[in-house]
Amino acid sequence: MEARTEPDFGANVLVFEPGERDAAARIAAVFKAQEAAQFGQGRYALLFKPGRHEVDVPIGFYTHVAGLGRLPGDVTIAGPVWTDAAWMNHNATCNFWRAVENLTVAPPAGVNVWAVSQAAPMRRTHIKGELQLSSRGGSSGGFLADCKIDGVVKAGSQQQWFSRHSGWKEWTGINWNMVFVGCENAPAGEWPEQAVTRIERAPVVREKPYLVYADGRWFVQVPPLRREAGVGTTWEKGDAPGEALPIARFHIAQAGRDTAATMNAALRAGEHLLLTPGIYLLDDTLVVTRNDTVVFGLGFPTLMPVTGRTALRVTADEGVIVSGLVVDAGAVETETLVEFGLPGRRAGRSENPTCVHDLVCRVGGYGPGKAKTMVVIHDSQVVGDNFWLWRADHGESVGWADNTCETGLRVEGDDVTLYGLFVEHTQKHQTIWRGERGRVFFYQSEMPYDPPTQAAWRSPRGNGFASYKIGDAVQAHEAWGVGVYHFFRDAAVVADAGIEAPERPGIQLHHLLTFRLWGGKKGSGIRHVLNDRGGEVIVSERAKVK
Repeated sequence: MEARTEPDFGANVLVFEPGERDAAARIAAVFKAQEAAQFGQGRYALLFKPGRHEVDVPIGFYTHVAGLGRLPGDVTIAGPVWTDAAWMNHNATCNFWRAVENLTVAPPAGVNVWAVSQAAPMRRTHIKGELQLSSRGGSSGGFLADCKIDGVVKAGSQQQWFSRHSGWKEWTGINWNMVFVGCENAPAGEWPEQAVTRIERAPVVREKPYLVYADGRWFVQVPPLRREAGVGTTWEKGDAPGEALPIARFHIAQAGRDTAATMNAALRAGEHLLLTPGIYLLDDTLVVTRNDTVVFGLGFPTLMPVTGRTALRVTADEGVIVSGLVVDAGAVETETLVEFGLPGRRAGRSENPTCVHDLVCRVGGYGPGKAKTMVVIHDSQVVGDNFWLWRADHGESVGWADNTCETGLRVEGDDVTLYGLFVEHTQKHQTIWRGERGRVFFYQSEMPYDPPTQAAWRSPRGNGFASYKIGDAVQAHEAWGVGVYHFFRDAAVVADAGIEAPERPGIQLHHLLTFRLWGGKKGSGIRHVLNDRGGEVIVSERAKVK
């Protein structure tokens, strides 16, 4: 029988009992440290045990807020769980790296503000009231999955947004590109007049694992794989299906104590891996060799390779689950930050795909960073759910020759499905897809701001590099809601196309757009949306292809 002891999650995991007297002060202290710490060292998880908590929960950078119940209704926060970007004059375009999951929020005023941009997922959450996705300034895209909002969702200034298997009374606000998969009351409107994409079913999906405390025991709940998943959440009928993995089956890692060697030893011994909040400086690659291993990130744990080696490599054949990780390039250039599979290998099985949730990769901004490619998927049958792959456009050590990165994502495997793919600012193609039968539900990308000259930014096809590149030999690929934006800050450069793809019947691309962000050098922009189709965004603000 598993011992009923509290796991040692370290000092940066705060666990709250219902009615705890000093809860508000502890939460406020974390927010004070993290509110404006965009590139800070702090990492935190705030975990709420089942019951009612009458607290206000503001959320800053690198803060993961989660209920510990089997169902969202087991934990009620009788107060807002919010972020509004007051640190940036309510401009939420840099409100990154924060998360909420598995609880019910009952804000006294009936309104909950979640003004965020990339890498700020809200999952498995019940909002008893209205949800506002922006404050008084800009906001630039987010991710909502398995959530129920009793009132209206007000998107406000959100430029783009991806929602999956969620529902609300009404959705208001449509701007550039909004995609809804399996959502109740998705907004009306038809492309291209309205930038709305509605898809009733997800072909294959698994919800993110979550941490549970019940009957005095801790475990990680792994939801089941679903096929042709239709409208609505997984939990509203009172179900919590899946496998409960006791915490004793996890190696609980702590930054500063655990090394690549200790974590690899645990993985080889058959343990799952739970990474607690912190920055893990890796002198070697973490390698997942065993099928059905769970790598669970709690509180935005950050992996940084310091010797130029790959940070994380999955060599198991199938069934691995990776969730909640940040991977930063180090000062020594890394060829690839994260790899799923091995070059030339075609592992993967449709009955038991590898699933990846809330994966963030970064090159620069926090300090020196260099990588050729952020993520490569060699294996087939991989399901991704919320990726943000970002070459920094601001922060420290940022410049064309400083934080170098050619490509965000390269897919070599077949039958790879991604929901919510955000890739930005890399110096060649942002995404290269060479595998067959790939599927992408929502794509958001900004081309690099800083090409110094047109000569420095030319592909074999001509001027610039298309953001979304489907390989010339690919026979079948499908994507919905593909948006490519530009703001060429340093030179008057042009990209011939935002998207490049073979022209053949098996390539099905739906709802494509390019957008010219504000400013930029006169005469710069994107000439076509797809290959030689679609208008320019050099003088025009926006171009669309149906």
